[in-house]
Amino acid sequence: MSETAAKQKKVDHPARAAEFIQDKERARWHDNTLWFVRAKRDKMAQSLPEWETLRECAAQIKANTMSRLADYLEEFEAKATKLGAKVHWAKDAAEHNEVVLSILQGHGVKRLVKSKSMLTEECHLNPFLERHGIEVIDTDLGERIVQLDNKPPSHIVLPAIHLKKEDIGQLFHEHLGTKEGATDPQYLAEAARQHLRDKFMQADAGLTGVNFAVAETGGFVICTNEGNADLGVSLPKLHIACMGIEKIIPRTKDLGVFLRLLARSATGQPITTYSSHFHGPREGGELHIVLVDNGRSKILGSDDFRRSLNCIRCGACMNTCPVYRRSGGYSYESTVPGPIGSILAPARDEKAYAALPSACSLCGSCTDVCPVKIDIHHQLLTWRREIAAHGNLAFSKRLSMQMATFVFRRTWLYTLAGKLGRFFGRWTPRFLIYNPLNKWGKQRDLPPFPKRSFREEFSRRKK
Repeated sequence: MSETAAKQKKVDHPARAAEFIQDKERARWHDNTLWFVRAKRDKMAQSLPEWETLRECAAQIKANTMSRLADYLEEFEAKATKLGAKVHWAKDAAEHNEVVLSILQGHGVKRLVKSKSMLTEECHLNPFLERHGIEVIDTDLGERIVQLDNKPPSHIVLPAIHLKKEDIGQLFHEHLGTKEGATDPQYLAEAARQHLRDKFMQADAGLTGVNFAVAETGGFVICTNEGNADLGVSLPKLHIACMGIEKIIPRTKDLGVFLRLLARSATGQPITTYSSHFHGPREGGELHIVLVDNGRSKILGSDDFRRSLNCIRCGACMNTCPVYRRSGGYSYESTVPGPIGSILAPARDEKAYAALPSACSLCGSCTDVCPVKIDIHHQLLTWRREIAAHGNLAFSKRLSMQMATFVFRRTWLYTLAGKLGRFFGRWTPRFLIYNPLNKWGKQRDLPPFPKRSFREEFSRRKK
């Protein structure tokens, strides 16, 4: 479901998650695969004695950037223009799409190759351009796979992480003519390579996202592991780069901090295979840079959620999140899923995405791994308070919280409930607790009930 559709209907994360976990084998595999990436991140972090210093430095650079965002953006525009680029400003997704379309139509573009860009996913650029007769080809392998499947990415770094090689083999057989039943990764990758090479050769223009833009120089950096961004903008003469305004950083020397953090946090690599720097258009070509707000200024004005703009889109919070790993990216129905997406999505449409901040165990693992030290779980807790205060909390949650509040405010009732729970928890047959009426009990088990409460045990030991 697109975010536009989601605005007309509330996102029901529990229901979508229930759909995902029906395939228990896939859910288990998805969980283990993402935890493997998280483990690689940990290994890389532990290999750098200065890791925590880098994180703190990155957080301070971002804090400074956001405090002077307008100044840095204007400096970037001036420097980029001086280098020969044409800078455009877009207040929202609709304006961004119109700007890109007008550039493409002005050059008679019919075929566009695009590297990974979560901003264009956020703006739903692909279907917009296709409605205007422009063929759009995503050239990142994972993005191309989900594009052939007519689905959005389920992860911001690993777009097709929810698919197995058998699924990809069937997709390629249907769309690229590979052998039926083929699942060999090397064979499938080579088929994709040949398919995409033809698209590169036929392209009239190339479009990229931006990982970092440097105010000091007017240049920007794109990080990929496949080199598709380089090839996509090297053959056509027209290059369009689309970036959210939060991607700006002040100085060239700040790049070293973020490039050391990004790949290690995202995939457990020392650095991405290609970190490509662009300063003005290529000789004989044109470079257009589109700076997009689309609600970011609103977040910037919030004391509670401003720090979410520090995100460098590494995906580490998704790889570690027990909820995301077990419920899949599509259960969030948002361009950016997982913990950070559960902050950003309600900021755009609180009513539609009211369920997402509750898709969190508040374990704090997302905050622990964030390379720019965003206090993610604290912001999710704040969103829960805001959503409840604005009357957007689901009735089932309101009722359960009211019942819990009633019990917690009365010591005698809390003590009695604990005793009853311990007694019946030890002797009640399992099927009376774990049954279709207990939605919470799906894929969860209560820990063994103790014989005594904490207070009882404390008093006993004290005596």
